[in-house]
Amino acid sequence: MKVKSSTISLCRRTLYESISAETMVRFVRLVDPEYDLYERSGIPENIPITNQMAAERIVKDIVEDGRFIDFVETLVKVDAEGYMGRSYPIKGLGQIVKILTQDGFVFDRATGQFFENSHERASPDWGRLRDGDERQAAVLRLDVVDNSALVQHNPSDRIERAFLELRNIVYRAVVGRFGRVWSWEGDGALAAFLFGHKERSAVLAGMDILNELFFFNRLANPLGESLRVRIAAHAGPIRYRDNLVELLKNDTLKDVVLIESSATPTDTLSVSSNLFLPIDRVIQERFGPERQAPGVKVRLYAVDLEKS
Repeated sequence: MKVKSSTISLCRRTLYESISAETMVRFVRLVDPEYDLYERSGIPENIPITNQMAAERIVKDIVEDGRFIDFVETLVKVDAEGYMGRSYPIKGLGQIVKILTQDGFVFDRATGQFFENSHERASPDWGRLRDGDERQAAVLRLDVVDNSALVQHNPSDRIERAFLELRNIVYRAVVGRFGRVWSWEGDGALAAFLFGHKERSAVLAGMDILNELFFFNRLANPLGESLRVRIAAHAGPIRYRDNLVELLKNDTLKDVVLIESSATPTDTLSVSSNLFLPIDRVIQERFGPERQAPGVKVRLYAVDLEKS
């Protein structure tokens, strides 16, 4: 993300007026464990670095490294909770948070993280990831069943209307939970959740899509037959890439596609075991018993009005 020069200046002042150079390094290493102030600045280790010099160099480095928001999140946590049993009030931090919200981010106090304000934009990198960043993610794969037959049996204008509504349903379910739709092919989509309660968000998004589609098929579907889907949710490491082709080479994304195609019945959400365990029990109770799929165990959810 691009950080304004005024925000950079404010962050520098906030640091050198609140904490020592040694403490600054300690906190920046919570974001980048390998950070070395002397190495990055080129100053010999036998020469003391003043608070102002340290603040200027550290802020410059975290902005260039694309870690500015991560560092601000760390400062917010330290300011609120302290660190290693000590209190570290950070003067001016509230103003930095305010500026970030004015720049299109929302601060979620429950998770202590900043998210893009999805009412303003929903970029694939959440406005903060760099090419090559590796994160733990929850991912969602949706496939439209018998897409080719739908196209053959229905007028093109009705197909366009039905698929536009499906896209809207998916977008609301995913982006409304801080997720991003990374790919939409002719017959399916791939979405990801990287921040906040990502496992729960992915599962709820999948359930929401099935529920919305259930009523769409009965009340507003312009086609002569139901629009039916398979959805799979999975979790694992993702190396973010700006290039979509490279991004889709991630093993976690390949795995969720395999779960969808080989272990998911029509009109059903399948959730892999490693994503299922962290979610709330009240959500888990909506799923069926665990079953073995190729290379992974899954649980299934389908719309059941009687159970609802």
